[in-house]
This record gives sequence, C-alpha cells and structure tokens, in this order.
Amino acid sequence: MYRQLIRPILFKFSPETAHNLTFKGLGLLRRIPFAGKLMKLIYSHKTPSLSRNVFGINFPSPVGLAAGLDKNGEFYNELSWFGFSFIEIGSLTPEAQPGNPKPRLFRLPQDNAIINRMGINNKGIQNAIRHIQKDPPKTIIAASIAKNSTSASDEDTIADYKKAFSYMYDFVDMFTINVSCPNVHGLQNLQDVSYLSDILDPLLDLRICYDAYKPILVKVSPDIPTEELDEILKKHEKWLKGEPDGERAVLSCCDLSDCDLSGSDLSKSNLSHCDMRHCDMRGCDMRYCNMIGCDLRYCNMIGCDLSGC
Repeated sequence: MYRQLIRPILFKFSPETAHNLTFKGLGLLRRIPFAGKLMKLIYSHKTPSLSRNVFGINFPSPVGLAAGLDKNGEFYNELSWFGFSFIEIGSLTPEAQPGNPKPRLFRLPQDNAIINRMGINNKGIQNAIRHIQKDPPKTIIAASIAKNSTSASDEDTIADYKKAFSYMYDFVDMFTINVSCPNVHGLQNLQDVSYLSDILDPLLDLRICYDAYKPILVKVSPDIPTEELDEILKKHEKWLKGEPDGERAVLSCCDLSDCDLSGSDLSKSNLSHCDMRHCDMRGCDMRYCNMIGCDLRYCNMIGCDLSGC
C-alpha cells in the first residue's frame, strides 16, 4: 500500500512538506477510536528473543526510532505503534529555533538517501515537556539534547546543555548528548575531548542530584577519525565506571562521494538513510547483543552487534 499509493503521493511534495503532512496524518489518526490498537496489531510483534537489557533499561527489541523525526516530542506514542521499542525525540534545544533556511531537505531516490541540512529546527524543551505532561509516554523515551545555534561562547554552550538536561530529566528515560550535527555551525567541534569534558562533567554532576538514574549517551559522527574516537574512549575509561554510559555513532555522514548529486550544491550537507552495506562500522561500539533480521537504514540501534553484517 505504501509503495503503490502513499509514496507516489508524498513524492509529489517537497521532502519537508511530505514530512509535515505525514505528521498531520498521524495527528488525525490518533483521534480515531481504536486506531492505535489496530496499528499495534499490524506492526508490533513481541519476540522475547529480541528483548535486551542495556543501561539498566529493558528494551522489547534492539530497534528504536532515532531523533530527527519527532523533532518536538509530540508524536512518540503514535510512532511507537509501528513496532519501535523506544523513541528518541529531538534534538531539543533550550529555546525554540527555526533551523536553517529552506530548502534544507533533499531526496536522492537513486541512492535511497536523504540530504539533510535542517539545522536542529525545534520548538524547544518547554514545548516537549508540555506534550509529555499532557500525553504521558507509553513507550521508552530518549531525549536528544543540543545547544542553541545562537550560543557561541563556551559558557553559553555549557549552560544550554545543563538547562536542557535538568529540565528534561524527570520526563524521559535516557539522554543522547548531540555534539555532532554537521548542519549547525561549530557543533561538531564539541566532539573534541576537552570540549566533551566541559559539557559532560557538569551533566554527570547534575545526575547525582536526582533520585532516578538516567543513562547518558554521546552522539558522535561516523566521520570522526579513528584516532579521535580512540582518544574519546580513553577519556571515558578515566571517568567513573559507567559515566557516561555509551557512545552512539549516528547513521548520517558528510561523505557524499558515492552519491549522485546531479549537479546540486549539496556538498556540505548531511547524508541520512543511506544503504549501510557500504558503510564503515568500525567506529561503532555495539557489543551488547545480536541484531536479528533488521533493516538498519532508518533505525536507531541499542546494543547491537553488527560485526556479521
């Protein structure tokens, strides 16, 4: 039904318009009685062998929906209807921000890929909190948090992460610290070990003040050089055991060398949803469990061993 009917209709619109129309459709669907139960009946399947306990959280399966789709934390329950074991909302910034100028999302149908230079457009953490209070999550929620694009100084950057972390702490199950979005000027520089310490140490100190323990993961770029990744991992060994809880190499990169850009000026954009058969996964720490029969192109993985892929 999707490929024959829905996809051709959505492809008549720009990618961002299609994205917004999809969420309007979800908004209508959630108003229909028993629609959620029907979607779960079709798409959600409980398979005990796929369940995983990672970071102290019991995941029904290793496959969740990564940040970037539910940017504002408004459709986590509806998205969970489609079989995801957790939903990552965001990335969220302390204050709302419009992101980069349009157009900023482009299709590469011949490569089964999307070019993304959105710039972390979102309505801010307070909007997400209001929705979570109004519609309590019925699934595991991770919050991806980032600094506002207007925060240029080191002090403002650290303050942004502390504010987003402390405000969201009571409303989500885990955190991803986004320091690697290539579409926000200067954000990838925060992957440097010294910057990471300045950002993470205050968050780890804040976590001690709360009764409930929430895992913290760090989102790094798959384009990061191996030696820099090794340096980050060595630094983590010097932190207290379990702090932070892990690294996450996201499945979007800046290397467009294998893509047909058809003359477009997209060389400085971010490639998402690409065919992972050609990706170098050596930078990913996925040692906790096994992936069984999952299409990885559109998903976020918790604790998956991809060594055999």
